Amino acid sequence: MRLYAQTRAHRLRQVLADLIAVVLVAAAVRFALAVHEGIMLLAEPGRKVEDAGGSLASGLGDAGEAASNVPLVGGILKKPLLSAAEASNGFSEAGQSMQDTVSRVADLAAFGLIVASVLFVLALWLPPRVRWIRRSARIRGLVDAPGGADLLALRALTGPVADLAAVAVPPGGLADAWRRGDEQVIGELSRVALRQAGLRP
Repeated sequence: MRLYAQTRAHRLRQVLADLIAVVLVAAAVRFALAVHEGIMLLAEPGRKVEDAGGSLASGLGDAGEAASNVPLVGGILKKPLLSAAEASNGFSEAGQSMQDTVSRVADLAAFGLIVASVLFVLALWLPPRVRWIRRSARIRGLVDAPGGADLLALRALTGPVADLAAVAVPPGGLADAWRRGDEQVIGELSRVALRQAGLRP
């Protein structure tokens, strides 16, 4: 199985198509990562809420412990301060939950963009490449098959006229020489068909 053409121009086109596919995939991944970073900026308020809630809970907890040392009313003062500290922990947890949600959305968006982009590039790049590999294998198989040279010559005759310019035209024309079984003309035409497919004789 041949992955690349043997003729220079055809091989260059294939390599260029491969490079373009790789560049497009790399650009899509880079764009997806930039989108991921952009979405993660939305987690900043959640971080601030988490930090503020944690700081407030810590401060209220410390104040409650300090208030418990006040004679007579220490226990009364401590209870609401500790309750407020618990409520502040709820703010901290809400901030963390917001960050987790934003992170999940960012991950899903980046993954979706990468998958969609790669599938799009593959849909454009892979079918022509697979068709060429299969066609070149079939044409290669014709070279050694009985009557294969005749079929290749017929393929050249029905192909672009410009490709036939290099073939010496015998009296009566190429088609007539092919019908008569002129081996030299058939050989030249089969070489044209191979070149059209990007293969060497």
